[in-house]
Amino acid sequence: MAALALALAGCGLGAGSTPAHISLLVTQGFGAQTVLSDGAPKIVGADTVMRMLERNTKVRTLDGGGFVQSISSRAGGGGQDWFYYVNGVQAQKGAAETKLHAGDHVWWDRHDWSATLSIPAVVGSFPEPFADGYGGKRYPLRIECTQTASKSCGAVEQVFAGYNLVASLGCLLCSQYNLSLRVLVGPFSTLNADPAAEQLARGVGASGVYARFENHGTKLLLLDESGRVVRSAGAGAGLIAATRFMGQPPVWLVTGTDAAGVAAAVQAFNADTLDGHFAVAVIAGAAIPLPDEEP
Repeated sequence: MAALALALAGCGLGAGSTPAHISLLVTQGFGAQTVLSDGAPKIVGADTVMRMLERNTKVRTLDGGGFVQSISSRAGGGGQDWFYYVNGVQAQKGAAETKLHAGDHVWWDRHDWSATLSIPAVVGSFPEPFADGYGGKRYPLRIECTQTASKSCGAVEQVFAGYNLVASLGCLLCSQYNLSLRVLVGPFSTLNADPAAEQLARGVGASGVYARFENHGTKLLLLDESGRVVRSAGAGAGLIAATRFMGQPPVWLVTGTDAAGVAAAVQAFNADTLDGHFAVAVIAGAAIPLPDEEP
């Protein structure tokens, strides 16, 4: 299976300088259950993601090291397997080939892949990838708002300022191809002209987000791990999610069914609320991790 190639096993890179400020998180069920959380895992020299995992927990592979079968005695199979993310970005190559860089937050999660094989970006490592980038490269940060003078747009800018991250403000679609990390802020009906945002209207198979908008953005549908709709919301519903389009850097959305929904999403746009979640919906003031469960 192509998705499992992302968990390829193998040797580390050997001698070299040890990167600082690395963290390791291992969960299952889209972050619902923590298996291992280590803010200072053991690293030796220029370790790879795979070698660090092997140094800090029990790992078992199959097919001659072809992919990770189990971590901490929790095995894949039966429609659930292990996937990993670095600074909130789904890995594009095997763990044995991925070198660690300073500031990397490595997150392994075992989850059901029946609804989609690809979840290209998640929000639960915030303030990554904005603080340290990914793949050893930092990217400019750009906030794109349908109303740049809006209170919500300014509030998102202030969140980044709290991390000493400087963002440029601009209009939607003004920087689609400039290799910035973009954060889109506004009601979904005003954002869906953006190709990355438009994926959220086409479902989890296109966006990797277990929610989608319907009725010209006025209805937000929440999906369970199998991709089935389990809840819907209208006015005042918000969403914080991340996706990618055509291999470009991740695009984050702080959006909603209307202005009130955007304001609700802005209220949830913080590390405490997003921590360990793939995406977060906000309905009636409650933050709901995605995928959702039957209410």
